[in-house]
Amino acid sequence: AHVYGLKKVIMKSIEDDDDNTTRFLVIGRQIFPTSGHDRTSVLVFIHDKPGALFDVLSPFARHGISMNRIESRPSHQAKWEYGFFIDLAGHVEDEAMKQALAELEAHSAQIKVLGSYPVAIP
Repeated sequence: AHVYGLKKVIMKSIEDDDDNTTRFLVIGRQIFPTSGHDRTSVLVFIHDKPGALFDVLSPFARHGISMNRIESRPSHQAKWEYGFFIDLAGHVEDEAMKQALAELEAHSAQIKVLGSYPVAIP
């Protein structure tokens, strides 16, 4: 909390290993300013069709954006429709990210940018 200037810590010393590393979420309504070393998380729902996931991921490759993580979940909106949580290298305000996300909208049933944030400080 101190590293990121946060005021409230719900519980301290929760680790059971001195070398433990824990990820925390900071939730807010505003876009976190770019740090130059950021990650963006998006939730994308795709249509059930051949090549749908390829179509969703291609804009990131075209714009030189690395994907750090992808995780699938059933959408519960329609049968055989899935949502993908994707973590990407870069900030939502970066020009390459803006272009990739704009292209992504044409290939997805729904997209939600969950936020951009600085990569963890070791």
